[in-house]
Amino acid sequence: MDQPNGDDLSAVTSAVLTGSRLLVAIAARSLGAVEDRVTLPQFRMLVVLAGHGETKLVALAERLNVNPSTAMRMADRLVSSQLIVREVNPLNRRESLIRLTPQGRHIVDEVTAHRREEIAAIVSCMSPEQCRALISAMTAFNQAGGEPPADHAHPLGWPDT
Repeated sequence: MDQPNGDDLSAVTSAVLTGSRLLVAIAARSLGAVEDRVTLPQFRMLVVLAGHGETKLVALAERLNVNPSTAMRMADRLVSSQLIVREVNPLNRRESLIRLTPQGRHIVDEVTAHRREEIAAIVSCMSPEQCRALISAMTAFNQAGGEPPADHAHPLGWPDT
């Protein structure tokens, strides 16, 4: 496959930056509904747990790209809010296992629904041809960036790392 030349690369980069600005705005608005309950870093933790299920604290810290003590403090706050459960791993008592509570799952689902609705409203303004082109372009973009397909990733499309 031919690589884009300098002008094409610049145009593609600008288009992706503009699209990412729109998606970040959608993400920020969707979090507005839960900002009184969780911070953005805490929400990221909920998303990772929603995507991976019960997880060891150390693995969770790695996925969030934070040190384990930071992950522990975040988890403590989410436990206090009854959004996650932290228990000692029965197979290794030195490890903590963390999972979402139904309330934690509800927050992730609420934000996901808001994002889905807002993205659907934007996409509904596009022609069928534009939608097909967008699917093709986003699929190629995601593959080039190493992002798994939506059926293998969290429905928010939020990176777990």
